[in-house]
Amino acid sequence: MSSVQRVGYALALPIILIAAWWFATANSTSFFWPPLQSILEVFPETWFEGRFVADVIPSVTRLLTGYAIALLIGIGVGVAVGSSRVLRETAEPVLEFLRAVPPPVLVPVIMLFAGIGDGMKISVIAFGCVWPILLNTVEGVRGVDEVLSDTARTYGLGTATRVRSLTLRAASPQIMAGARQGLSVGIILMVISEMFAASNGLGFTTVQFQRSFAIPEMWTGIILLGLIGVVLAFVFRLVERRVLSWYLGLRAAQRKG
Repeated sequence: MSSVQRVGYALALPIILIAAWWFATANSTSFFWPPLQSILEVFPETWFEGRFVADVIPSVTRLLTGYAIALLIGIGVGVAVGSSRVLRETAEPVLEFLRAVPPPVLVPVIMLFAGIGDGMKISVIAFGCVWPILLNTVEGVRGVDEVLSDTARTYGLGTATRVRSLTLRAASPQIMAGARQGLSVGIILMVISEMFAASNGLGFTTVQFQRSFAIPEMWTGIILLGLIGVVLAFVFRLVERRVLSWYLGLRAAQRKG
């Protein structure tokens, strides 16, 4: 399949959905369902005349910071738990308990310790993102071929070298799967965390539009959140292809064979 065909397939459904939305609301008189044309007309002035710096950049910064913390903790703890049977059996009940706790429920608790600033929002994002990353890392590490691990020990490779060259590499497909899930969770929690005692951010501003009955502006916030999700997913896919180039190449070779 050529690059042009891939782009065509990727854009076909969005174009169809946008066209359907446009024509379905073209003559709408509903206060809560304005025409798409009206929403697009107010989009630039709503977000690119001061709010981009005041709201969008802080939101994305908090999201990326919390996500980075979740990656470090999730991969680090996941490798340790996945590599040790004793540690896994000891930690599993606690991990399952914490994973079952919805992050939004902990917002009031986190506010008591982290206040109402960026620390609270980053903590909520990190707490929610860490679980898919951690649990996928554990499963990925557990699935590493024991023959390869024994061979690495026989050749005298140190622990750090084994983890870097064998464990992380072999577990990387599942780690990236968990990281992809964590990113989706992070975007949701970014919005939720900004609904509590916030003074800026995409979630805060979109809710303010809704409360002040600025409905077209509210819809622009929803659209902007979707666009940010698309951009982050595209960037993640580029990183994933680079990290998993060996794995994708192996799968392609197996299909040809």
